[in-house]
Amino acid sequence: MKVKVLCRNPDDYVRDTKKDIQKVHRNYDPSLHPFEAPREYVRALNATKLERVFAKPFLGSLDGHTDSVQCLAKHPMSLSTLLSGSCNGELKIWNLANRKCSKTLTAHTGFVRGICIDSKASYFLSVGDDQTIKQWSLPCTETEVEDAPINTIIGKSIFMSIDHHWKKPLFVTSGQQVDLWDINRAEPLKSFEWCTDSIHSVKFNPLEVSVFGSCTAERNIILYDIRANTPLKKVVMSMKTNTIAWNPMESFIFTAANEDYNLYTFDVRRLDQPVNVHMDHVSAVVDLDYSPTGREFASASFDKTIRIFEINKGHSREVYHTKRMQHVTCIKWSLDNRYILSGSDEMNLRIWKAKASEKIGKLKKREESAFRYNEKLKEKYRHHPQIKRIARHRHVPKLIYKEAQTIRIQRQSLKRKLDNKRKHSKEGTVPIVSERKKHVVGIVE
Repeated sequence: MKVKVLCRNPDDYVRDTKKDIQKVHRNYDPSLHPFEAPREYVRALNATKLERVFAKPFLGSLDGHTDSVQCLAKHPMSLSTLLSGSCNGELKIWNLANRKCSKTLTAHTGFVRGICIDSKASYFLSVGDDQTIKQWSLPCTETEVEDAPINTIIGKSIFMSIDHHWKKPLFVTSGQQVDLWDINRAEPLKSFEWCTDSIHSVKFNPLEVSVFGSCTAERNIILYDIRANTPLKKVVMSMKTNTIAWNPMESFIFTAANEDYNLYTFDVRRLDQPVNVHMDHVSAVVDLDYSPTGREFASASFDKTIRIFEINKGHSREVYHTKRMQHVTCIKWSLDNRYILSGSDEMNLRIWKAKASEKIGKLKKREESAFRYNEKLKEKYRHHPQIKRIARHRHVPKLIYKEAQTIRIQRQSLKRKLDNKRKHSKEGTVPIVSERKKHVVGIVE
């Protein structure tokens, strides 16, 4: 007679290191687990609460500047190297791993207006108020960087910004006009003009490397192509744009930081209205930088805060601030997508986590699986009112909270005024203008 029996050997499901953790055999039939959804909801709620408990984004500061930090530059190959320029003409090269300044250079008299690094990381360029472009050697150790620049180019006017081509030994500067330079020549290859005042920002596209954009004091965003002799297009905004940033994953998308407290994401194929309007700042937005994934960007504002926006959302997912931080003047997102670097008026550089509650360091396998499981639970129940309220709540300084309330009341009042005007006017005389269209004055080609 043959009898079949179930046999479970403990060696198949008991770990060698600890005998107390055993594999649990489960039947996943939904009828046997009627309380599975409530149990998952409680876990999602606890995971959301713990995320806010462990949200400590500030990692540390880099002290050493004796004047306001004006500009930053990321090293294209080294995650631990950062360049910064201040208002007293100093350039500092930082080692982020030990949070120390590896080299200080007296570069310019007056403000350092811009820094850019060659794509091969063999040199970097700086411009300042002394009407000079200076070329410095890189790599950056105390013995390898000379105190004197390799090359100096004297311009005819003050240079307000500089950016390097992503592949060729070319760079572009802005001031009274936009100039295209070759690194081996002392005269510009081309000069672009479009009847504008001073041009204070210029950025190359990382994908369409021949295209770059600039911002002018006359509220214009101008697009150029180095293969053409004249600028391509000009977008006129209702207020001045401080700078732009190109999406590193989509060559036709760029975002503009504006004086009207908003950021505008544009598609170059259709510039008559922005793709998205990003609100939440309560003062002028000074700088922004995209994450390497192209899904998010960080913005620096005059309201003493840093905000992180998703590219397809109109409101920020995160706001960073400290008691001592003053007007934030520049910001960079690290190339490993884990950190944000900011410079501000009170002479400090700060390091932040891109995800406020992320655990820094090596994770065990069980920790990784637990984090992934909690992320899926939060995503599944993110629309539940209680979880949504906890996930989006942020503490902000009282001044910003009050200013945000004032701006909200002003917008509601303006909307109510237009609604009343439209209600008591002839049909069609007061058209409905969307938020995306009202800020673009026109396009010139």
